[in-house]
Amino acid sequence: MTHLDLSPRIDDPDRLYAALVEAHEGLDEAASLRLQARIILLLANHIGSTATVCAAIDEARRFG
Repeated sequence: MTHLDLSPRIDDPDRLYAALVEAHEGLDEAASLRLQARIILLLANHIGSTATVCAAIDEARRFG
């Protein structure tokens, strides 16, 4: 199993949150979901490890 580093690592979380909110402004629900999917796929590709991304999915589902 891949270990995820869950410690706070985002250098400017407020800026990131604002950017995510702004990116969704003016989008209907379907367009917002497509944007989220594209962001996820871009970040997953950047990570490059299916095992790591799957571990992140499992971790996120625990909080759902």
